[in-house]
Amino acid sequence: MPQTVLITGTGRSYALGFNLVKRYLEHGDTVFASIRRPSEALEELQKEYSHTLHILTMDIASTESVNAAAKEAEKMTDALDLIINNATIASEDTMKELPDFDLDLIAPAVNVGAVGPIRVLKAFLPLLKKSRIGALVANISSEAGSIGRCYRTYYLDYATEKAALNMLTMTMRNYFKDDPNLNILCIHPGWIRTNPDNSEAPLDPYEHAETLRLLFETKRHDKESPVFITYTGEPYPW
Repeated sequence: MPQTVLITGTGRSYALGFNLVKRYLEHGDTVFASIRRPSEALEELQKEYSHTLHILTMDIASTESVNAAAKEAEKMTDALDLIINNATIASEDTMKELPDFDLDLIAPAVNVGAVGPIRVLKAFLPLLKKSRIGALVANISSEAGSIGRCYRTYYLDYATEKAALNMLTMTMRNYFKDDPNLNILCIHPGWIRTNPDNSEAPLDPYEHAETLRLLFETKRHDKESPVFITYTGEPYPW
């Protein structure tokens, strides 16, 4: 049956968030697509899906902005069935090692990439609780957030925010453990061609968005499987 989905970080036509929006719309679902700034690509897509695509302006670094977006969504729907927390950030220093890295860039990254998804969860929780099919929150993490498999000497901001997101996801799983109609997970989505600079990445964002869409449907009520998984559904080390 059609569902109502909120996806964050959807403004770039070549990236995962936008292509997730497209896949869910093509599947007949209603989508709330959140962005920080206007997106011409989303506005063009809305012309084709004028009744099922709603664009929300939302800065997940700001509690006030997220709460305002949730109130706006409440005017257009009485329930949410799925949140995909896809929005993230990496600083201009992310590829630098300690001697050249500005450590003051780590806290803003954690605010967006780890706290931001939980802001979204908290603000939209009343709508999630009204889902008739059972709600799922899917946090897009990364293998970079795995402490057990850490090998890099850079990504001081990005890896830290993803590790923090994993911890917050597990904490929320514990919090919702007795609620049969609400589930949460974090996922390493694989290496996707999400910007023009990583053309060597093996996964196409549009094709891979469908892989993730199908995976999420298998996890809606699955509270027995590991919380941190890959796009194939396999567990990934914390």
